[in-house]
Amino acid sequence: MSKDDVLSAAARRNMFLSPDALEIIMSNSDPEAFAQTVLSSLANNPIFVTKEDVIQFLEGDKSIIPPVKTFDPQNKRDLEIKVMEGTDISGNSTCVGDIDDFLRYFQNRFAVLKRILERRSDFGRAKQIKECRTKYDIECKIIGIVNEKRITSNGHIILNIEDDGGGRDSNCTVFISKDNEFYNEIIVSDMVLGFKGVFSKPKQGESKGMFIAREVFKPGVPPKAWKPSDSHSVLAFLSDVHIGSYTFLEKNWQKMIKYLKDNSESMNINYIVLPGDVVDGIGIFPGQEEELNIKDIYDQYKTLAEYLKDVPDHIQMVIHPGNHDACRPAEPQPSLNKAFTQNFDSNVMMTANPVYLNIEGRVVLTYHGRSIDDWVAGVQQLTYDDPLQVMVEMVNARHLAPIYGQKTALAPEKKDYMAMGIVPDIFVSGHVHGYGYKEYRGVRLINASTWQNQTEYQKQHNFNPVPGIMPLVHLGTGAVTMKNFMKD
Repeated sequence: MSKDDVLSAAARRNMFLSPDALEIIMSNSDPEAFAQTVLSSLANNPIFVTKEDVIQFLEGDKSIIPPVKTFDPQNKRDLEIKVMEGTDISGNSTCVGDIDDFLRYFQNRFAVLKRILERRSDFGRAKQIKECRTKYDIECKIIGIVNEKRITSNGHIILNIEDDGGGRDSNCTVFISKDNEFYNEIIVSDMVLGFKGVFSKPKQGESKGMFIAREVFKPGVPPKAWKPSDSHSVLAFLSDVHIGSYTFLEKNWQKMIKYLKDNSESMNINYIVLPGDVVDGIGIFPGQEEELNIKDIYDQYKTLAEYLKDVPDHIQMVIHPGNHDACRPAEPQPSLNKAFTQNFDSNVMMTANPVYLNIEGRVVLTYHGRSIDDWVAGVQQLTYDDPLQVMVEMVNARHLAPIYGQKTALAPEKKDYMAMGIVPDIFVSGHVHGYGYKEYRGVRLINASTWQNQTEYQKQHNFNPVPGIMPLVHLGTGAVTMKNFMKD
């Protein structure tokens, strides 16, 4: 990418780079990806981007967004797909699950999301709780991680939050009146939020006052428009294939393969992402062995590898695990072990779950979606029938799985890979065997269907999948279509 290209990319966002800022960006090993990431992160900042802005970004996000590494397809055209380095846990897991690991994990989560909150133009720099506690009735801004949420007998919200100040003065009680305009905001445990309000004086017999919240802020994402590019490529998604299940939709899968053979060249379908649960696994739920036609986990992956050999050779594929795959259940999940992947062709890339991909300049966040279970269980307004609304809440929280201690096991790594440190252009999930598309503040949200029909276990739990649909995204125009292979 030339200097003119970087300046043009900034101009398209109505931003202008100082010569010093441009020099720093061009010194990166991958100026294109780095420029896009910096400009996206500064979307709410002043129009003129200075050297200091870029340095501040580097100091805040160097642990989240280092340079990218390229995977070169060996048997096809020169495609542009990269894993954004620092977003893939594979080979980098160091946690043992002790107290120090959990402490570092939540400290990192807080730091990442605090930086995002403080970049909001309508929020800005916050103070620590202990700095504001005795400044009664003077408006201040604080940021905290939610330890507990409860509803009073009068219907008001009480939150117990904590920040990074350390000591007993680093936590406080936040009061959100039922008449407050932010009362209906979805708030879950372990979410990081910003607040504007005042501390009340302690009542007689109390040592600490209560923070009366006037406004509540989530990290969120700034609105942005999809800027058309000169890419002609189309990206497809095939989630929850569930090879090994006796309800795998063989006929419909083959119809999809024929469609790719007949149309992928002319339509420029050059990439396919498979967001987890590519096989049905073993022992995932009670009585599963009765619903398997392939009862050996190695044979399940070997069969999947054979199925994917039918995909046209020019298509680069990406596979990451889900909760049915042969991988640790705790997220983030590293890429599948080589013992299971040795039969796959070289046009199949194995990554972690979740992971960020840079595909022809578009940032794609792919996550299997296990935490949807916790969001639905914990929030009355959210349902399995509308997984896209759950994804909206993930984007607003800038975290895929904030709730700790529920169905979604979280590994306490040195950094929180589940935090959305980067704003994606495309965010895809699976898991719930539904499908749909929604644009939210410029991010294309996709729930990517399944290739498994309803099982007996699903019938018992009144779970109705919507299978056989392949989402397609044009990387140049951003157009999204849903190709249905269940129709005759």
